[in-house]
Amino acid sequence: MKLRLALFTFLPVILLAASTTVSVNPKVKSSDGTEIVYTAAGNAETALVFIHGWSCDKSYWNTQVEKFSSQYKVVTIDLAGHGESGTERKDYSMQLFGSDVAAVVNDLKLNKVILIGHSMGGSVILEAAKLLNQKVIGLIGVDTYQSFTDDWTAEQKEKFLEPFTKDFKSTTVEFVKQMFPKGADSVLVKKVAEDMSSAPPAVAISAMRNLFFYDPLPTLSKLELPIISINCDMYPLSLEENRKHVKSFSFKHMSGVGHFLMLEKADEFNKLLNEAVLEFINDNGANK
Repeated sequence: MKLRLALFTFLPVILLAASTTVSVNPKVKSSDGTEIVYTAAGNAETALVFIHGWSCDKSYWNTQVEKFSSQYKVVTIDLAGHGESGTERKDYSMQLFGSDVAAVVNDLKLNKVILIGHSMGGSVILEAAKLLNQKVIGLIGVDTYQSFTDDWTAEQKEKFLEPFTKDFKSTTVEFVKQMFPKGADSVLVKKVAEDMSSAPPAVAISAMRNLFFYDPLPTLSKLELPIISINCDMYPLSLEENRKHVKSFSFKHMSGVGHFLMLEKADEFNKLLNEAVLEFINDNGANK
């Protein structure tokens, strides 16, 4: 299934602070005028720009800000409709989310960027990379990019979305619980479920619908960037199929975690993330 559906393939069908100074909530307007809130830490030349997933926010990367901001410029962003960013947008598409990211990168005048996207953020960083052109040296997916191709019908997608439109909060709570493996930290599961089920339903449903109907292949055909995905090992990844669309595609996996691997085993995740970042820096001759 395409990356927009990879987040959901592991579910049964539902229808049945850092050592460097962090800028405090700077804002920039996206392409449609929506106000986007972000944080920036560190002063290095190479920037790591972190994009959260569906119904999450920039705080999901706090541990990564602490870990990496002494070595890199580290940026976290609340996409439109999420966290502290504006909610006046009517249609929360991957393309417009991509413009949110591009607005922040351009506002900070960053020129050597690695985009890191969790879940839905994987789709977002593809669109951002298309807008940012030569400023981006690599893309890192976080439990996304299981497959770039799709086998769900439009009817199946609509049926999956239906429970969210009828009872967003309860449906989302159950949805989140199933993103974690058995034995997961119950406090973490509860926090994530509460966070995501408290998202504005109109924003969340629009974003999910756009994610489901997003086709990454046209954008991938325009990009010549290496992609590394760091994934849990609970769900299959179509390596050879993905390499038909991305020449330089590789992945790293983590065991004993679910969809929120950067929260579940932060130290292990950070180690793999650092390896991926260094691969891009070394391959591109970028200096920190």
